[in-house]
Amino acid sequence: MSAPTAAGRGPWLAPPPIVIGPYRLQGHALLAPMAGVTDLPFRRLCRRLGAALAAGEMIAADPRLWDTEESRRRRDHTDEPEPRVVQIAGGDPSSMAEAARRNADAGAQVIDVNMGCPAKKVCARDAGSALLRDERHVAAILSATVAAVDVPVTLKIRTGWAPDQRNAVNIARIAEQAGIQALAVHGRTRACRFNGEAEYATIAAVKQAVGIPVFANGDIDSPAKAIEVLRATGADGIMIGRAAQGRPWIFSEIDALLQGRIQPPPAIPEVRDIMLTHLRDLYEFYGPEPGVRIARKHIGWYCSGRPQAQAFRQSVMQAVSVETQLAQVRDYFDALEDSAAAVAA
Repeated sequence: MSAPTAAGRGPWLAPPPIVIGPYRLQGHALLAPMAGVTDLPFRRLCRRLGAALAAGEMIAADPRLWDTEESRRRRDHTDEPEPRVVQIAGGDPSSMAEAARRNADAGAQVIDVNMGCPAKKVCARDAGSALLRDERHVAAILSATVAAVDVPVTLKIRTGWAPDQRNAVNIARIAEQAGIQALAVHGRTRACRFNGEAEYATIAAVKQAVGIPVFANGDIDSPAKAIEVLRATGADGIMIGRAAQGRPWIFSEIDALLQGRIQPPPAIPEVRDIMLTHLRDLYEFYGPEPGVRIARKHIGWYCSGRPQAQAFRQSVMQAVSVETQLAQVRDYFDALEDSAAAVAA
C-alpha cells in the first residue's frame, strides 16, 4: 500500500531514527516499564516482536531493598537484547546516584529515572510522579544521577501533578539541562492516574521545548492511533504500555504502518505459538509453581475478546501444574482454529 495519509497532510513520513547515547534504535515503538508485567520473559518477547527498547520493572533506589529476591530478579538481563534498560525510583539524589552506579556496574546500558508512577505507595515516599511538585528537587536528582554513570540516563514523567499544575515543559527543560538523553511523557497528570483520555497537547509543547528525543505515552492501542499521536505531538517515537499486554506483536504492527505497510494480525496458530513460548519462558524464569500463577494474567490478556474467553479463563485459573496449563492453552486455541476453519469452509 502507499504511505498512510491524512486529510490535508499528504504522505506520512516516518520520524528519523532515534539515537540515545551510543544506541541507534531499530524502530519507533517502545515498551513502557510496568510493575508486575515487564519482567525479563516479557521484555525479551516484545523485543523479538519489534519493540525498539524495553525497560525493566521499576527498582527502588532504597539500598535496603537491593538484595531482595524481587529486586535481584528485576535486575536479571540474561540473553536480553541491547541496550538493556533499568528503571530506578527514589526521592534522594545520593541514593538515586548510587542506585544508578550499582545497576550500571551490573550491566545496565541505559538508566531510566521514574518520575511518572502514580501509585500511592510510591508517591507517599516522595518518589515517582510526586517529585514533579518540586522542580528544584527534580534538578538535583537528575543532575546527581547523570553525573554518577557513564551510560545514558533517560526520564519518564507525567504532564504534571494535577490538571492545574501541568509543568511538564519546565521539567523537560530541567531534564535536558541536567544531561537527560531522552524523555517519555505520559499524557495525564498524577491526579488523573489512568482515568479519562490522554491529552497530547502538553507532549507537543514538550517536544517543541527540547532537543532530546521525546516519546509520547498514553492510550496508544493501535498502529493508526500511533500515527495519529505522532502527528499530534511531533514526538520522535511512542511508548506502549497496557496495549502490549496480550498483544506483544503491536510493536511490529506499528513499525510496519510507519513504513507504509499494513501488517495483518497473527493467525490463531501463530498467537498460540507466541503464547506457549511466553509461558514456557515464565516457567523457566520463575520456577514451575510461581510461573503457573504469573502466567494466568498473561493468558487472560492473550484471550481477551476471543470466543469463549470467559469460560476458558475460569478453567485455566484452576490449573496448578505446567502440563495442565499448557494443555488447556493448546486445546483452547486448537478449538478456535477448528471453529474458524469451519466458518471459512
